[in-house]
Amino acid sequence: MENLAGDPPLDGLASARSIEDDGDTTRCTGGAVSLRIYQVDSFTGQPFRGNPAGVCIVDGPAEDAWMQHVAAEMNLSETAFVRQREDGAFDLRWFTPAMEVSLCGHATLATAHILWETGILSPNTPARFHTASGLLKATRRDARIELDFPANPPDPPDGLLEALGVAATYVGKTRFDYLVEAEDAGVVRDAAPDFRRLKPLDVRGVMITARSDDNEFDFVSRFFAPCAGVDEDPVTGSAHCSLAPYWAEKLGKTELVGYQASTRGGTVRCRVVGDRVLLSGRAVTVLCGQLLAP
Repeated sequence: MENLAGDPPLDGLASARSIEDDGDTTRCTGGAVSLRIYQVDSFTGQPFRGNPAGVCIVDGPAEDAWMQHVAAEMNLSETAFVRQREDGAFDLRWFTPAMEVSLCGHATLATAHILWETGILSPNTPARFHTASGLLKATRRDARIELDFPANPPDPPDGLLEALGVAATYVGKTRFDYLVEAEDAGVVRDAAPDFRRLKPLDVRGVMITARSDDNEFDFVSRFFAPCAGVDEDPVTGSAHCSLAPYWAEKLGKTELVGYQASTRGGTVRCRVVGDRVLLSGRAVTVLCGQLLAP
């Protein structure tokens, strides 16, 4: 896990768009400034499923500590903070309730969804994000949003099965996480890790996966990240940057459908193109409010 607390603050965002006048910034009683903030369920077409993410469009300087406080207040697996650049692209950062992370798929999908839904970007304009993991792109594909992310295949590490509490047919380590293949999908669904033993691991999280026992999907997975303040993440887009190339090689196909078997559940469509992975899914806005920014 890369802790990015030392990165420079997001600043310089011109007002995007207001529900009434000025867009995502409004003037409140007493002169306080509020920012528009959203909650979006990603990788699902139904409210209250998939993975919820916060999206805050920043207008003006935003210090690291402030963004971390907002993410803790939202108490979602990730909250995204986005600002527009002069060239029309966006700077994007992600925070869990406990720390900043280097890559997040579902909060990127949520951010792109909000940019199009609010009219900040026209529907046919791809969203380009400058992030700690390089340039990422989101494109609308009918009812789905396709994310262009760097592939992140695993390298074999030392074992961690004692902490995870399952038998495995393969264990690997990617840039951010451990990848564990279980014998079957039932093991994935029934896994009950000891989060206290997983937390000291020097990674962002641990994904457990198996070939799907449902013909609708190619593989199933779950993702645990207690060291990042999230015991189990409902649907983890960035984990599929590792899962997609792993299963593409095993199954001999480049287009796959993964199901993340958390309580909320969610579907991630994947396409492996060289050293990139295209992830696609749907998103639903479930909350829109005003964040008072001191």
